[in-house]
Amino acid sequence: MALMPKRVKHRKMQRGKMKGNATRGNYVAYGDYGLQALDTHWVSGRQIEAGRIAAQHFLRRQGKLYIRVFPHKSISKKPLETRMGTGKADVEYWAACVKPGTMLFEIAGVSEELAKQALARVAHKMPIRCRFVGRRLAV
Repeated sequence: MALMPKRVKHRKMQRGKMKGNATRGNYVAYGDYGLQALDTHWVSGRQIEAGRIAAQHFLRRQGKLYIRVFPHKSISKKPLETRMGTGKADVEYWAACVKPGTMLFEIAGVSEELAKQALARVAHKMPIRCRFVGRRLAV
């Protein structure tokens, strides 16, 4: 089942702007290694779920996988060959607004080589370029 909010105050949202880099959620906080976004994009709940399944299938219940993004934004889409007007379209899917630097997934409890292979499989499911990062030690 794709991720989506349980309740929302307003069902339909405006598109908005996604300028600049991520200022929050841009470092490895929970795991040892992470997958960081390099582009700006809407990542749908289905894509997040596909990444989770790919990683868990590869890891075979080893370690722990953390999902750092959640699809809060509703994306509406009108059917093809529909005339303009007659109001805003119905919600097609839910998406997470991802900026460059946002941490998408994190893995803990596995070796670096295994984490790199698992997150490479997740990166193939994402619609954006991603990079593998490790935890930065505080000085």
